[in-house]
Amino acid sequence: MRTEQTIFDELASLCVKPGYAHAVAYMCWRDNMVAYSGAMKAADMQHLFSKTRLIRTETSTLIGLMLKGPIDYFLPAAPVIEKYIEVTESLLEEMHREMSGSLRQALDLIKIAQDGFDPFASGAALREPIFYGGESAYSFQYRDFSPAKYARDDPWLIANKGFSINDARDVVFAVSRLQDEKLISVIRAMRSKSQETWTLLPGFKFSVAEVADYGHIDPQIVDKVLAAFAVPPGACNEQFKALHDFNIANANPLICTPDGGYLLFHIYNFVEALYESPFYWMGADRAYCDTAMQNRGFFAEQFAVDRLRRVFGAENVLANVDIYESKGTKLAEIDVLVLFGNRALLLQAKSKRLTLEARRGNDLQIKDDFKKSIQDSSDQAYRCAKLIEEGGCVVKDATGKPVTIPIHLRRIYVICLISDHYPALSFQVSHFLNFTATDTISPPFVMDVFALDAIAEMLALPLHFLLTSRQYRRHRVL
Repeated sequence: MRTEQTIFDELASLCVKPGYAHAVAYMCWRDNMVAYSGAMKAADMQHLFSKTRLIRTETSTLIGLMLKGPIDYFLPAAPVIEKYIEVTESLLEEMHREMSGSLRQALDLIKIAQDGFDPFASGAALREPIFYGGESAYSFQYRDFSPAKYARDDPWLIANKGFSINDARDVVFAVSRLQDEKLISVIRAMRSKSQETWTLLPGFKFSVAEVADYGHIDPQIVDKVLAAFAVPPGACNEQFKALHDFNIANANPLICTPDGGYLLFHIYNFVEALYESPFYWMGADRAYCDTAMQNRGFFAEQFAVDRLRRVFGAENVLANVDIYESKGTKLAEIDVLVLFGNRALLLQAKSKRLTLEARRGNDLQIKDDFKKSIQDSSDQAYRCAKLIEEGGCVVKDATGKPVTIPIHLRRIYVICLISDHYPALSFQVSHFLNFTATDTISPPFVMDVFALDAIAEMLALPLHFLLTSRQYRRHRVL
């Protein structure tokens, strides 16, 4: 079996071949679009669940490798494109097998026999679910949550980028709708053309004028937004030397074309960049990075408050609650507290992300990231829950007003919330999280803002929300 790096290097050589962009365009269309006639049926979407379908991290890898050299837009003969696709799929499948095989090779039969040994808690085991795990968010969640995430940063964005976060959201939405229509037009136009000229690449290309006209947006704003999310001129993705290295195609998903337009292969990359990239722009500004970090934490808390108030009512949801001992010494702080009948819900929000070093399989970095983002949040929530369970403390809201806690709480639910995509989150929680549940305090619910949004929408009644929590608790305990 060949090494992962050998496979990666061969894939890199393939992706810079003349006309490879046409193969990428076809694979992105095939694996992400749903073609149907009349009413959409389940069978129309069946191909999206095929084991041979390329997932976004794989297509992003192909795009990133293609950027390592000048892109040649020459249209090869159909057999050449077919060969590109065949070899690409073969190499990606080989890479997946090798990554899965690395776990088997790393297993120590002596350690496996030891009590408490968990073979799936190693970096070798986690690299596969981190890369191949599912997405956390729907594309519309990334797009629609971005204005709330960066609302407090709008002055910086306007001063430094020339557009507001709402401007950027509008441009992203216009591009997504425009591409849908362009792809349909390109496919229809193929019917009257010779097969030798067939290519889907034009469906992924657009200009500033096209986006401005389609979205009824000022062309100057469109130009600034697209430029901000485009691969910088002259960049060749030189840092992308291994599968888990930084890939500029994720941070800057737009590719400048020779005719002054842009190329976007995957709209999901664009909406994710809209949600994540502005934070890194602001982080590079040393004078503003602390403010950006504070605003990021504020967003997670306010988002939780908003979604929980929709379920439990504004009068039952409190933010920034402090716990004091009888002498007035502050003991702990709860980001969000929900009181409903004889139930309480404690939520702690964090904004720590999984670092690139952790994605590479570094055991120490994986556990350090998990501690800072999940374990610390859980420990803080459990401390607050224990103080409330034991009683004898004073609880005050953000204004300093005392909060009355029911004397006999039957259940205290703990939620650890993160504001960004955290690859293989549930997998890591099941192997790393340490907690001590009690008859009153539940095992922790660890989720991101995208999951909380979906749960709060589908379980919009307090009893439904809490009943599901109770069933989850039984499952975890049993």
